[in-house]
Amino acid sequence: MRAFREAVEAGDLDAVEALLADDVVFTSPVVFKPYPGKAITAAILRGVAEVFEDFRYVRALDGADGRDHALVFAARVGDRELTGCDFIHVDDEGLIDELTVMVRPLSGAQALAEAMGARFDKIAAEVRARSV
Repeated sequence: MRAFREAVEAGDLDAVEALLADDVVFTSPVVFKPYPGKAITAAILRGVAEVFEDFRYVRALDGADGRDHALVFAARVGDRELTGCDFIHVDDEGLIDELTVMVRPLSGAQALAEAMGARFDKIAAEVRARSV
C-alpha cells in the first residue's frame, strides 16, 4: 500500500493514523492477543517508530484484488538487526482494517518485545488520553 509506505518512510504518523479504519485490528509479532481499534494501533505504531532504528522498506508485494499488501522491511533495535513484514488488508473504503507484523530472527523479536514493553505504559496512557 503506497500511501502507508510513504507515510511511514516520511515519519508522518498522523498520515499513518488517517489510513487506519476505526475497527482496525493490529496483530503484534511479539504478543499473542490482537489489539482492536484505531487508538491502540496508532499508539503502538508511534511506539515502534521510536524503537526501530535504520528502518527501511525493501520490497512491496500487492495482491491481485488490491486489498492485500505485504511490505518487507529491515531495521535495527539496539544492536539487533531484524527483518520483517507488514501484512495489510484494506476495507471497502480503502482504509487499513487489518495490520499484522512479523519479524525475525528470534533475537530481533526479543529485542523488539523488550523495547516495546518498556514503552507500553506510555502507549496505554496515550490511548486513555484519546478516549476522553
